[in-house]
Amino acid sequence: MLAHKDETYQIIGAAMEVHKTLGCGFTEKVYQDALEKEFLLEGIPFVRETSMQILYKGEMLPSVFMPDFVCYDKIIVELKAVEELSGLHESQAINYAHVANIKVALLINFGAESLEYKRLFNPNGRK
Repeated sequence: MLAHKDETYQIIGAAMEVHKTLGCGFTEKVYQDALEKEFLLEGIPFVRETSMQILYKGEMLPSVFMPDFVCYDKIIVELKAVEELSGLHESQAINYAHVANIKVALLINFGAESLEYKRLFNPNGRK
């Protein structure tokens, strides 16, 4: 059974609507702005670019990371606008989920002719 199945389907559906409307070729920020509007239209709860700190050996690092969205307070949504997703992009989304203590991360790429998305799982996440 997939964790947060219904919520991830809603998020992917919103991303599909954005890609259908805009196509590929814009910057990540444009897709982020459009997806925020689509989340509002669809009633998907989200926080955009919230700062999160990384704990390293018992101490918080001064650097922060900001996932593109956290939806439903339990799904990391990381956007890309690249020709092809790589393992590095997947690692980034999983690391964000790990630091945020979240089980599910969605990696969504608007840069290809067809929308690409990957549902990634953090086995140590509690949310």
